[in-house]
Amino acid sequence: MLVIGLMSGTSYDAVDAAAAELRLAGDRLVLRPLGMVSEPYPDELREDLAGSLPPAAVPLARVCRLDTRIGQAFAATAVRANRELCDGTAELVASHGQTVYHWAQDGRVHGTLQLGQPAWIAEATGLTVVADFRPRDVAAGGQGAPLVSLVDRLWLRGRPGTPVALNIGGIANLTAPDGTAFDTGPGCALIDAAAREFSGGRLAYDADGALAARGRVREPLLERLLAEPYYALPAPKTTGKELFHHGYLRAAGVDGLPAEDVLATLTLLTARTVADGVRSVGATEVLASGGGTRNPALMALLRDRLSGVSLRTSDELGLPADAKEAYAFAVLGFLTAHGLPGTDPVATGARRPSVLGSLTPGRDGLRLPAPARQGPVRLELEPR
Repeated sequence: MLVIGLMSGTSYDAVDAAAAELRLAGDRLVLRPLGMVSEPYPDELREDLAGSLPPAAVPLARVCRLDTRIGQAFAATAVRANRELCDGTAELVASHGQTVYHWAQDGRVHGTLQLGQPAWIAEATGLTVVADFRPRDVAAGGQGAPLVSLVDRLWLRGRPGTPVALNIGGIANLTAPDGTAFDTGPGCALIDAAAREFSGGRLAYDADGALAARGRVREPLLERLLAEPYYALPAPKTTGKELFHHGYLRAAGVDGLPAEDVLATLTLLTARTVADGVRSVGATEVLASGGGTRNPALMALLRDRLSGVSLRTSDELGLPADAKEAYAFAVLGFLTAHGLPGTDPVATGARRPSVLGSLTPGRDGLRLPAPARQGPVRLELEPR
């Protein structure tokens, strides 16, 4: 089955589409990557989205507009991916949507909201769309994240030692071979927030970690940030920009400090909290993906903190670091289409595994493959 996975993460800068040929072969799920395309959000939409995220108060009219316009942006990217990567032969679209709120409170997740109306994707592509993946796991008592943990666990199976899959997006999360998975805390969320704040909106992020590399760590600020109670919570746990946003930085006391010093401190904060999470599961190898892998200052600090633990990017194993989460949601959509669970209760804390998502029929109605008799136990990558 040819599946297009659509993803826009907590950095909300673009819609990524990864196309994959997926098939079940006994106890294996075989994935052949077909490539990735990425479409930046239009400036106006990105600004509207940025201004609607916590701690902003948002009228329902804006929520409606965002749901429509994000859905249209996802639809345009899916059409392009089908044309350029699948020669117009894609059979299914799996859309993560854009997370705008993850209602985590008192160690539980009570709800989650992803915008990007799938009807626009189904109408534009003519294909059946699987969307709204997270709420079913939340309804079953889970955290609703990190949902890629099941895919990671299948992918890690058979590797020697204790390999850990790490994704550094706006929020950083990891998965261990035994299914333990959790958000370690901010990935690039606070770094990006500081870059925007200190540049008056001119910079969306600290390109190549250049500003952080020129600064010095402010230890009092770092200690205040490390006192955040989230870090001491046991897994499974999840967080988001509902906590780690520009208002959080102001409350931590960054006013009056040089931008470079704040960014150096925040970059170390991410490296330290990620490394603490990695060491807590006894990792012998880390396979990293996500936008944070393109920040050399962050990666250098992380390597230093993980001395003795191999740190590689997923690219080295054939899964592009920039597209890994889009591929993961293609897998989750494939599992849903075959009636198979897409969650790992060990990872999310749910009462049971769940078949994820809601289905929006394509132009020819709802056409799904026959339900699979059993789920895969490992994921294998096949060369293009």
